Amino acid sequence: MNDSPAPSTPEPSACPHEAAPAAPAPELFTWEFASDPYPAYAWLREHRPVHRTALPSGVEAWLVTRYGDARQALADARLSKNPANHAESPHAKGKTGIPGERKAELMTHLLNIDPPDHTRLRRLVSKAFTPRRVAEFAPRVQELADRLIDGFIEEGKADLIHDFAFPLPIYAICDLLGVPREDQDDFRDWAGMMIRHGGGPHGGVARSVKKMRGYLAELIHRKRENPGDDLISGLIRASDHGEHLTENEAAAMAFILLFAGFETTVNLIGNGTYALLRHPEQRARLEASLEASPVPGESALLATGLEELLRFDGPVEMATWRYATEPLTLGGEEIAAGDPVLVVLAAADRDPERFTDPDTLDLARSDNQHLGYGHGIHYCLGAPLARLEGQTALATLLRRLPDLRLAEEPTDLRWRGGLIMRGLRTLPVEFEPGNRSEKSDALSTL
Repeated sequence: MNDSPAPSTPEPSACPHEAAPAAPAPELFTWEFASDPYPAYAWLREHRPVHRTALPSGVEAWLVTRYGDARQALADARLSKNPANHAESPHAKGKTGIPGERKAELMTHLLNIDPPDHTRLRRLVSKAFTPRRVAEFAPRVQELADRLIDGFIEEGKADLIHDFAFPLPIYAICDLLGVPREDQDDFRDWAGMMIRHGGGPHGGVARSVKKMRGYLAELIHRKRENPGDDLISGLIRASDHGEHLTENEAAAMAFILLFAGFETTVNLIGNGTYALLRHPEQRARLEASLEASPVPGESALLATGLEELLRFDGPVEMATWRYATEPLTLGGEEIAAGDPVLVVLAAADRDPERFTDPDTLDLARSDNQHLGYGHGIHYCLGAPLARLEGQTALATLLRRLPDLRLAEEPTDLRWRGGLIMRGLRTLPVEFEPGNRSEKSDALSTL
């Protein structure tokens, strides 16, 4: 009897009924990824919806990419905003959050605290963003938009990031906070340093944060002696009337409103304009709507369109840092206490399980509960102001520059690297030279 095994029949190289092997995992955080992260996010949603990865800083964190998981995580009280709950060493802790905020003693702001302190501080600041207060601010935003366009309309070309999308929210938020007009160019310079260098080796953000901290401390003292009808004065009055707001808390609140209130809107205007230029049929629909209702707040398509632009390619790619305070399960993965969690808003807002044809830009999309402004108790406090600025900026650009067009190929444009924000470095455009606004000479200086 022959005990040797019978020769095996070779397996076919591929069975026609077997599923094709999954594509390899995409490489994250490269320059190519920054230009178009959506294919990589689609892969993660399908294969690793809650994915632990090493970030460029070396810190390991969980990325949450599906809409349902993202919405759950954003509202989960077990995911703390306080960096003290990060299980890593103090050195690693310094690699999360905004560069420079620790050394400048600016940590006690809304993005870094939990209830009850979060509830107390949010209640104080929310008074500045009521619908009435934002509506009263609309003429100033329109004035800024027209004045900035006046600065380049006769040239027939511009960089819409540097010349328009960047300065508009800086001057607007400075006005809201009560920064005197003569000091606002300093804030523009500091904010520009933040955008240009990020947390890179030049340390631009940390230096700018230090300068902002020194200025805000001085401004708080000045406002205490001569208060006005502005947000910083309101924070000081609340502190004086028993709300127990420390000077560090007041400075941190002013800082985060500046930091979060300008770059998100820069990206909203820049990304939104770029998307319209890449989708001429959608732009034509919006222009027709604006012709019928030239006032931004009266155009229904402008209102739904802005929300769609937020969903399609929003200004915030990932929600700010969260840290598990206890072990929990998210998307089938076990998250250990102390682990950082980053909710990828850009991935969640293109989840086909939640949005029909998510990779299609549809300005009339009605079922659009996107997460561009977050969800839960940390929902963006400045969303009403951002909507006002975004609608006013886009409507004014389309009205005054009807033949606006890209001056470079899309493949030549560069996106800023970074975890949290998503925005273009530049947006060169061309148009037929036009005339300055008739009211331009009568407008106050920026």
